[in-house]
Amino acid sequence: MASCINSVQIMPYSLTGKGILVACVDSGIDYAHPDFRNANGSTRLVAVWDQSIGGRPPEGYDIGTEYTSMEIDAALKEDDVAQRYALVPTRDVSGHGTAVMGVAGGNGSESGGAYRGIAYESDLLVVKLGVTEEDSFPRTTELIQGIDYCIRTAIRRNQPLALNISFGNSYGSHEGNSLLETYLTTAMGYGRNTACAGTGNEGNARGHTSGTLQEGQPVGVELSVGTYQTGINIQIWKNYVDQINIELIAPDGSRIGPIRNQQGTARYSSEGTELLVYYGEPSPYSTAQEIYLDFLPRETYLATGVWTIRLIPERIVDGEYDLWLPGAAVRNADTVFYLSNPQRTLTIPSAAEGVIAVGAYDSRLQSYASFSGRGYTRVTNQIKPDLVAPGVAIQTARAGGGYAPVTGTSFATPFVTGSAALLMEWGIGQGNDPYLYGEKVKAYLRRGARHLPGFDVWPNPEMGYGALCVRESIPF
Repeated sequence: MASCINSVQIMPYSLTGKGILVACVDSGIDYAHPDFRNANGSTRLVAVWDQSIGGRPPEGYDIGTEYTSMEIDAALKEDDVAQRYALVPTRDVSGHGTAVMGVAGGNGSESGGAYRGIAYESDLLVVKLGVTEEDSFPRTTELIQGIDYCIRTAIRRNQPLALNISFGNSYGSHEGNSLLETYLTTAMGYGRNTACAGTGNEGNARGHTSGTLQEGQPVGVELSVGTYQTGINIQIWKNYVDQINIELIAPDGSRIGPIRNQQGTARYSSEGTELLVYYGEPSPYSTAQEIYLDFLPRETYLATGVWTIRLIPERIVDGEYDLWLPGAAVRNADTVFYLSNPQRTLTIPSAAEGVIAVGAYDSRLQSYASFSGRGYTRVTNQIKPDLVAPGVAIQTARAGGGYAPVTGTSFATPFVTGSAALLMEWGIGQGNDPYLYGEKVKAYLRRGARHLPGFDVWPNPEMGYGALCVRESIPF
């Protein structure tokens, strides 16, 4: 296998993830899939917390319903599918979480072992993220609660935890100190935990640009707005010490601004578009300032063409600035920055210091996958990603049964999560190193990573320290 895993799953290591709790906070899981069941048909799942189904939340939480292994086993005994899901109605509608867990810990039962995952004898724990409003994404609070639940469950069971987070977005300063990322880094200090987060698929999506301002020299950032764009927002991030004004030039040449720093949200109009502008403040975790621009069509679509965002320096001390669009999945393919910068395209929370940030490469071609989110972090210049793993055409468990190929850093991440579980089994479970978790796992994985062709400098913003190689990551 490309990630040097097969050789540690046999003698003398015989690593299978046994005794380790592998968890994911995602879209749920197809609990009936054979790859998540034992040989006798019982579930390998410790529990599933479905935040989207109200009723009986886990102790200490107030949303969703927790389904225990006993309840899932009772449902699995039902041959009638309708009756099964009447007992335990949680489903993975998108199939994302099922595919992730298939890579991290599926046992390959339905394929006779052909598509076996990494930590295939581990115990499994799943949180299905809740959705607060119709057609909306889960909030940070749901994700934090899910992570908290996984950590507390591992502590209660006295098990090391390998946590997978194949969930991210582009909103934030990308410094690694957002509320979620600060929480994640802090939470990893409780228990014996290792968290892995994907860097996202924004590497070639042209949704980021950056530069350095100098006093007296305005800069124009050109944004192409494609047809049928129903709305768009832009984040401008800079050092709070720098003071800049904003001017917008619409495709028809009309101008809005200059817009100066002011409290609250300011509203402007131009060419059938309502513009909301908000100057943020530094947070308890960061000295950065956000200027948030929200473009809203008066009718159905925004004006198509080139919008220019002029950054007008007033007082410059640092000068660095970054602009991000929403992720490619939620905007028109033609809505991009003309002079985009593929660096700093890793998604949040992969910028958190306390997680292992995982990018993707094509193991068939031994080459970087151009969609994979790139580092380094803004201002702090943390090395992210830490490493890359196979993320192109990965065959894994499919919700509803069988297998299907998937591509993205979402599916590279569980390679590393499962590998972290193997290292923790070797260290903690087999008694070789009772402190092999967290940053120590990250250090071992970095050291064992393979250098691929095409790069002269390591680490680098595309592939970090290299490609996952578990065999070389075990210190003896």
